[in-house]
Amino acid sequence: MTNTISILGSTGSIGRQTLDVAEQLGLRVAALTANSNVERMEAQCRKFQPRLAAMTEKSAAAELKIRLQDTPVKVLAGTDALAEAAVLPEADTVVTAVVGMVGLKPTLAAIRAKKRIALANKETLVCAGELVMDEAEHWGAEIVPVDSEHSAIFQCLQGCADRREIRRLILTCSGGPFRGMSRKEVGKMTKADALRHPNWTMGPKITVDCSTLMNKGLEVIEAMRLYRLPLKQVSVMVHPQSIVHSMVEFRDGAVLGQLGTPDMRLPIRYAMTYPERGENPAPPLDLLNSPPLTFLEPDRATFPCLRLAEEAAQEGGTACAVLNGANEEAVRLFLAEQIGFYDISDLVADARTAVSVRQNPSLEEILEADHAARAAVKSAYSRSHA
Repeated sequence: MTNTISILGSTGSIGRQTLDVAEQLGLRVAALTANSNVERMEAQCRKFQPRLAAMTEKSAAAELKIRLQDTPVKVLAGTDALAEAAVLPEADTVVTAVVGMVGLKPTLAAIRAKKRIALANKETLVCAGELVMDEAEHWGAEIVPVDSEHSAIFQCLQGCADRREIRRLILTCSGGPFRGMSRKEVGKMTKADALRHPNWTMGPKITVDCSTLMNKGLEVIEAMRLYRLPLKQVSVMVHPQSIVHSMVEFRDGAVLGQLGTPDMRLPIRYAMTYPERGENPAPPLDLLNSPPLTFLEPDRATFPCLRLAEEAAQEGGTACAVLNGANEEAVRLFLAEQIGFYDISDLVADARTAVSVRQNPSLEEILEADHAARAAVKSAYSRSHA
């Protein structure tokens, strides 16, 4: 059971919902970090009174420091400050809710400080999963997933002491806003269309990833790393209702699934209270008034990002870091309305071809692969718009 938390990425969707849960559970907040949203960070600091607040954007940190000069909150600047927030002695749990590779180093710092990691930053395991899991095992740090799908699997595996009992993990996904459309129809979709997720309210980057199905591909890789299973034992099903959050099929044919309303506060709460279950004031799932539950095979032809992720997972090494870095850069261009929807998968595929893959990489090689993938996308974009 958690008593005190540090939140990396407190102004984003997961961070804000974590603070809601922390308030309901009566948890103390030791540290908050964000990128540049000074107004929201100031409000959070005044309400929760953390010892430390960090902004990765230095100008934002300078402004926050002025705004909070009448409080005892210590304000730090830059990405290195995330690691300081992650290792505060009084925090027993670190919620990693930042988006992207920026979460890797502070997560490793928290692991080495033997914290519980409430992991919502999937890129950490996508890019450096084997290294991170080895570090967690070495230092005795506990990783509890916050993503709804991985939380569901984590819950279904309670009591499963032998991983050989698992036949496969079944990750569910809504199919995103373009589910059921043809490739021709999807090709006409805009940024505004991609940001209209049918079931969940999330940040823009992850919402776009859901529209391309890249998010599900990243989750496949994350599941492989969390549970040390090969790709053949991790599958994906489209489940439009987002009620069955994921399932585990065991070797005797039994299938266990975790059901719940599409509310991220549920897996966040479980990550805070595990191995216990805290009382939840929100209304529970009403099965009598739920729609019929349906399951479909994902359309990898219309949504090639899922296939690209599975191919990177099969290749291993730095292939997943290349995939993730290229996708982050391509999605940034899409959100800036500089490229079209299918340019995302095209740029990721080009980067996968352009950047060499190294097996059994060090942390430095993983970071180099990420940098090279981003550079490859920028170069390809520049050439196409010359």
